[in-house]
Amino acid sequence: MTEKKVSLSIKELDAGFGRIRDLSVSIGKLSAGDWAEEKGPTPYPSLATLRDWDHTLLSRYQPFYMPFCDLCCLCTYGKCDLTGTKKGACGISMPAQQARTVLLAACIGAATHTSHARELVTYAIRRSGRNRELDPGGNAIGVEAPVIRLVCGEKPQTLSDLETILDYCESQITALLAATHTGQEGNYLDFESKVLHAGMIDQVGMEVADLAQISALGYPKADPDAPLAALGMGTVETTKPVILVIGHNVPPAVAIVDYLAQENLTDQVEVTGICCTSIDATRYSPRAKIVGPMSWQLRYIRSGIPDVIVVDEQCVRTDAFDEAVAAGTPFIATSDKNCMGLPERTRDPADAIVADLSSGRVKGVVILDPEKAGEVAVRVARAVMPERRKLSQILSPDLIREKASDCTACRLCQRACPNDLAIPRGMKAAAEGDLSLLSSLYDTCVGCGRCEHACTQDIPVHSLIVAAAAEKIKNEKFVIRTGRGAIQDVEIRNVGGPIVLGEIPGVVAFVGCSNFANGGKEIAEMSVEFAKRRYIVCTSGCAAMSIGMYRDEEGKTPYEQFPGSFTAGGIVNVGSCVANAHIAGATIKIASIFARRNLRGNYAEIADYVHNRVGAVGVAWGAMSQKAAAIASGFWRLGIPVVVGPHGTKYRRMLLGRADHDEDWYVQDQRTGEKVYAGPAPEHLFVAAETKEEAMVLVAKLCMRPNDTTRGRAMKLTHYIDLYQRSNGAMPEDIPRYVRTHADIPVTLKGEITRILSQSGWKETPIPDPTLLARDVQGEGQP
Repeated sequence: MTEKKVSLSIKELDAGFGRIRDLSVSIGKLSAGDWAEEKGPTPYPSLATLRDWDHTLLSRYQPFYMPFCDLCCLCTYGKCDLTGTKKGACGISMPAQQARTVLLAACIGAATHTSHARELVTYAIRRSGRNRELDPGGNAIGVEAPVIRLVCGEKPQTLSDLETILDYCESQITALLAATHTGQEGNYLDFESKVLHAGMIDQVGMEVADLAQISALGYPKADPDAPLAALGMGTVETTKPVILVIGHNVPPAVAIVDYLAQENLTDQVEVTGICCTSIDATRYSPRAKIVGPMSWQLRYIRSGIPDVIVVDEQCVRTDAFDEAVAAGTPFIATSDKNCMGLPERTRDPADAIVADLSSGRVKGVVILDPEKAGEVAVRVARAVMPERRKLSQILSPDLIREKASDCTACRLCQRACPNDLAIPRGMKAAAEGDLSLLSSLYDTCVGCGRCEHACTQDIPVHSLIVAAAAEKIKNEKFVIRTGRGAIQDVEIRNVGGPIVLGEIPGVVAFVGCSNFANGGKEIAEMSVEFAKRRYIVCTSGCAAMSIGMYRDEEGKTPYEQFPGSFTAGGIVNVGSCVANAHIAGATIKIASIFARRNLRGNYAEIADYVHNRVGAVGVAWGAMSQKAAAIASGFWRLGIPVVVGPHGTKYRRMLLGRADHDEDWYVQDQRTGEKVYAGPAPEHLFVAAETKEEAMVLVAKLCMRPNDTTRGRAMKLTHYIDLYQRSNGAMPEDIPRYVRTHADIPVTLKGEITRILSQSGWKETPIPDPTLLARDVQGEGQP
């Protein structure tokens, strides 16, 4: 259904009963066409509409809080001590305060993606017109906006249709933020319900953003064979002027590529990027190059390779301008959300801006017109490059030794390092002429620069580490599959049954940032492990980059080893952060296309279906932003578990199930209406792992679902047991909880598992047609 705004103006009308002049009629919306799907019970849900579903999940997966601090400092009543049973001046308790903090983080993330979406829709309309049809995949996509259909009950067809969706998102984020005010919400479970609502809104905003840019910019459209793009610092041709784009909002990068094409300069200037702007730039032009994830900003800026730096919004180091000045690199900010304290020059002639930046009279400017920013960036890069190449920013081995000799081994740098890297040892060895230890730190350094701020001798620690690894950097030449966008309907048809029945063991989504010691390597190793085991692996954003920075014995990256299709053994890069909506959308489309469930405003039923039948798990392996908190929250409301690394505990709470509480694991069997024990499948909704090995064990276990067939459960148990034994050297103790009948037992392990079951007092349980909803809401059982 498409709804259009209609305006009518009449200068003069003879209506028979009189003459009318200057008549203006405006009709808010007219419905054009019809949508066969019946409208569900919850279109455009408000904060409390899905509260019952949220509380159903939260009663099973109860919040476990890990306070950073015992105080509430949000208002001037405080600071309030909330230890023990104490309450704040407003009456708030420690659990409620922790839940409120989680909600604030989720709101920040949802607001960031939704604001980004608003800018992209406005930009796309200006570029392509309000009536530009949404086209995420041509004839390959019939369900083109599964998240929007599910949440809003709308079927958007043009760019202008997305504006109404964003109006809803913005109103909900405002209401959610209002709930965090002093003297508003006070119950921790209701705060947690609102966290889930924020995550759902975030998924809508992300889907709007990617639909808009795919449709207006001609990105790959659900293409499993999207082209490979260059990845890594070693791919940059430093004989050409180099432009670096950083952030998540692609219009300035698009303008740079367009200006180069317009001036026939495409082969003469390098367009490189960090974070999701670079992923989206390669979706627009495969000639663009991705340097790396957000943690690579310091090392690349300090290298002196970029001749101009262009930043937009999100995940940009707030000291990026200071670093650019130190490297002598002209700097352009292009977002009103990230002005960096620079003078705005948007209305000035391009010639004047180019002259100021090229001469060094002005170090940086704000240009809020993407096209002007693109022109200025290209012209400045070409102007300054010859002189900049005469200056080397890379420290020589002698200078490394000299600066390292200033180290007093006070260990403050190591204490400040989030990964506890042995920096003093590396400094001592470097001072004695051995750079190998410093070079080895490069692989595990996340580029935060905290070591330098802690150093009492003002040693540029991070720069020394990067300089010591100069040879490694030259060899950083990888490839990444360009973000493909949505999953095709035919792909869903092919795998929907095997996923729901358990014959494809699961869908594993690696998302977020890999800012953790060996984080990038570990994400790549986990993705390859699960792809080899015939799971469907999806990825996006910085995680997708990290997967590409890994080679097997034959020198191939995972994107060259495995197909890009949504199939068993595939590694699917959907695109930038906002493309995460396509991963959630794929699970939703399984319910729509395979199970023929209505999506339209029917959230609880679809989430219940996904939770009980679709073996999907998200993995966010590293230190995360507020956006990552919102992304995770959206998956939780769909009933999809998320595993995080050790830094994930800084989210302040987990959502943990109690496998030993049998009463928590009953579902309603839709065939009989009876309550049936289904086992702790999945056991947790949000859980942290200390090691890569522990994470893989958790993923395999959390892919189990009550609806698994005996063949599917046997396959999932095989993977779970194998990974557990490799990590722990023994059989898992909880096997009896996951074997429902003898047919669930993997054939190769039948003897050993049968002995375990007999010793535990195990009894067979029926395999239900499961739901957590009341029967009158769910209706009769379906696939």
